[in-house]
Amino acid sequence: MKVIKQSPIKSALTVLALAFASSTTMAQELSITVTNLTQGLHFTPVITAAHTSDNHIFIASEMASTELQTMAEGGDISGLANMLTNADANLNENPAMGLLAPAMSASFSLTNDSANTHLSLVAMVLPSNDGFVGLDSWKIPEEAGTYTVFLNAYDAGTEANDEIRGSGAPGEAGMPVPPPLDASIGMNGTGVTDMENNNKVHIHRGSLGDDNMTAGKSDINNSVQRWLNPVAKLTITVQ
Repeated sequence: MKVIKQSPIKSALTVLALAFASSTTMAQELSITVTNLTQGLHFTPVITAAHTSDNHIFIASEMASTELQTMAEGGDISGLANMLTNADANLNENPAMGLLAPAMSASFSLTNDSANTHLSLVAMVLPSNDGFVGLDSWKIPEEAGTYTVFLNAYDAGTEANDEIRGSGAPGEAGMPVPPPLDASIGMNGTGVTDMENNNKVHIHRGSLGDDNMTAGKSDINNSVQRWLNPVAKLTITVQ
């Protein structure tokens, strides 16, 4: 067997070339579009993160974190953003610059480091008590191409789905009703329920609603704001 020994200079150049080649694959460019598929729901500011495989924004069948609760009950993503930043995730926050209305889309870019191999996304669903649209730790393909993922709505399990107007503050009953929804939401509802049996993150049952805009059990309009899953579509182009 013939062995060829490289000179020290040639070996050093080879190492540098390999280092340069690896540095060019350190980052991955993603072009993402999130589409609201519903008839009458709005999404609060969306947060999207590329992160390592052992990190999660939420996990179905487990208790919600305080940060998830704050987002799911009031639409505040700042706690999740801090949590993900501390985990060295790559983030995109609020691409729609506010609420994402029914049938509307928001497009954005995300550059993820090589260690951040999984993608997650959440946004509160309005009107709801603690409902949110979610993607949990989806493995980002290494092969270039365009991929489509349909997203379900989840219940954070942190608040009873009473379906009546409220502050949206964590731990306080009721749904936040920002101005774009005010005209389509009823009032004076007595409440669908004041307790829930499932206090862990789970697939949302959807709103019950009613057709009484000035009384009844629910302040949700059952002809406009009821839903079935999936509630959103994510289109991801890996470059």
